[in-house]
Amino acid sequence: MAALSITPHALCGKRETIVCGTARMMSNVPKESVYGGPKPQSPWERITLKHLNLMYLKGKPITMVTAYDYPSAVHLDEAGIDICLVGDSAAMVVHGHDTTLPITMEEMLVHCRAVARGAKRPLLVGDLPFGSYETSSSQAVESAVRMLKEGGMDAIKLEGGATSRIAAAKSIVEAGIAVMGHVGLTPQAISVLGGFRPQGRNVASALQVVETALALQDAGCFAVVLECVPSPVAAAATSALKIPTIGIGAGPFCSGQVLVYHDLLGMLQHPHHAKVTPKFCKQYGQVGDSINEALLQYREDVVNRSFPDAAHTPYRISANEVDAFLGELGKRGLNEAASAAAEAAEKDAKAGKPRIETPAD
Repeated sequence: MAALSITPHALCGKRETIVCGTARMMSNVPKESVYGGPKPQSPWERITLKHLNLMYLKGKPITMVTAYDYPSAVHLDEAGIDICLVGDSAAMVVHGHDTTLPITMEEMLVHCRAVARGAKRPLLVGDLPFGSYETSSSQAVESAVRMLKEGGMDAIKLEGGATSRIAAAKSIVEAGIAVMGHVGLTPQAISVLGGFRPQGRNVASALQVVETALALQDAGCFAVVLECVPSPVAAAATSALKIPTIGIGAGPFCSGQVLVYHDLLGMLQHPHHAKVTPKFCKQYGQVGDSINEALLQYREDVVNRSFPDAAHTPYRISANEVDAFLGELGKRGLNEAASAAAEAAEKDAKAGKPRIETPAD
């Protein structure tokens, strides 16, 4: 059998091959796709590290919000948020744990994939969960690679500034993956911190925050999150660094700010969440109250049989088909069912013209 002649061509911006005179695509990736993750969306261009750096150099504040699923990612996209963080805080606000520690890499990847399908504009950053990068730099690189290949992320975030964490960050960057650092209160380290406690409140601790941030910069991080530190400490770190700082409970002097999606929306209203909602979080909505009111109203409408009403019962069957249907039910001895169907058809007729006409099969 003669070998096929395969010649690469460029056609309409896509690489194709000519096989036996027939054009075939070399890939099943949709047109205009660069890779399997989110694609550029008009009217905004997709955010990259280059864009963030330009914002930083111009002194333009950077916005970052967490997202954990497709709907929240779409909301961030529509709001024009610059960075979407798929945070391990999902362990608390989505899975109901008291800390971020229990969430696994497999669970994080599920969240990442959902977010990647919904967010077209923001830079996507995935949190490396506790236990996925502490053992060695090799483990850290492997986990980071999974975040990009399996999760559709653009970059990863890791916590802490111990020597091993700095080495891990450096190895990940050297592997070609963008890294965001995280210092101050690092929730994954609550075992040694003694709980969710602010950092940098004495000279030694404040210097450690600044020095750790500098070490992460030297390791190649493109930005550093500063969490729960006094504003003078955050200001010092921001001034000392040549990369953006993203504050959360760190005052107004950072290069940008980040909040947890559920917290800023006031989504969770139950007592337990009220206890763990940070003092620094400003609620820009009371979405939880709206959700509760809607669910209560729905329950009431169902119980008192006011839902569904005629407006929400759109599908009808013609009178002729009803008669034939009743006859067939009668033949099968389903007389009560026939009576119920006849009564329903009569009520439908009195309700008026349906919103959706459905042709008989």
